[in-house]
Amino acid sequence: MASKNKNVVSDKLENESVLPERSLSDIKNKDIRKQLYAKMRKQKKKDKIALKKRKKTEAKMLGDKAPPKQVPKTLENMRIKDETMVIPDDEEVIRDESQDEMASYFNRESTPKILVTSDDRINSKTRKFCKELARIIPNAMTMKRRGFDLKKIIPQAIEKEFTDLIVINEDRKIPNGMVICHLPNGPTAHFKLSSVQLSKEIKGVGEWTSHKPEVILNNFNTRLGHSVGRMFASLFPYDPNFQGRRVMTFHNQRDFIFFRQHRYIFRNSKRVGLHELGPRFTLKLRSLQKGTFNSKYGEYEWVHKRHEMEASRRKFHL
Repeated sequence: MASKNKNVVSDKLENESVLPERSLSDIKNKDIRKQLYAKMRKQKKKDKIALKKRKKTEAKMLGDKAPPKQVPKTLENMRIKDETMVIPDDEEVIRDESQDEMASYFNRESTPKILVTSDDRINSKTRKFCKELARIIPNAMTMKRRGFDLKKIIPQAIEKEFTDLIVINEDRKIPNGMVICHLPNGPTAHFKLSSVQLSKEIKGVGEWTSHKPEVILNNFNTRLGHSVGRMFASLFPYDPNFQGRRVMTFHNQRDFIFFRQHRYIFRNSKRVGLHELGPRFTLKLRSLQKGTFNSKYGEYEWVHKRHEMEASRRKFHL
């Protein structure tokens, strides 16, 4: 009889070891579930720190024989190589860019003069955004659209020696598009505009001065990226005033272009900080057209095709 009871107990223990552990979601009491979840997170954090320390100690002990650090896989470093990627000092690219529409700016033969306009009957946020663009870009001014077609505005802007025309479009009372037309011969870029934040909407924002800003173009690596980057650069004066410590950054990441404006703050001889001045916005290129704006008969250098572009998440074009 005793041996039979022992067998039953051993069977129960075996079955219990096979059964899966209860998950936190099975616990019905909310307070107990919260406590156990917090305890689990704390333990995971401790284990992570302990693992880091152990790896660091092992690396010190091995010295030169230690294995190289593993680089985490991201969409950026797994990017499919594009045929149009530009290498530094590429003679063909240098020759082409010395003859393109922005060459006069980079040769310091022309001074940027920008006209900012928008759709008719725009919302207050779009109007304020246009004014902020005109404020942060030196030698820029705003103009009300008043029902004029862009084809009529462009010849007048060329007559008044404007070098670029920026048009802000809106949808459902939110700015959602930006057209940059380089004058007098183009090209014209159409961007999707999103995540617009005016300066007043940014916490702890600083006040900017009238100093000519420094422009940083980050990660524009292809021929198309170079063309877009040169368009952004040609909006600002060629010689920045470094005393003002103003910086305009256009950062390209996965074909999304993030704009930020900062001021350098020198905390001491070794540390430098950044104070954001605003506004913020994000651009995504929809098309690049040769010549000035022409929606009907324009010749397009590049057009975003959703079904082709999104076929691979590791293929980028800028």
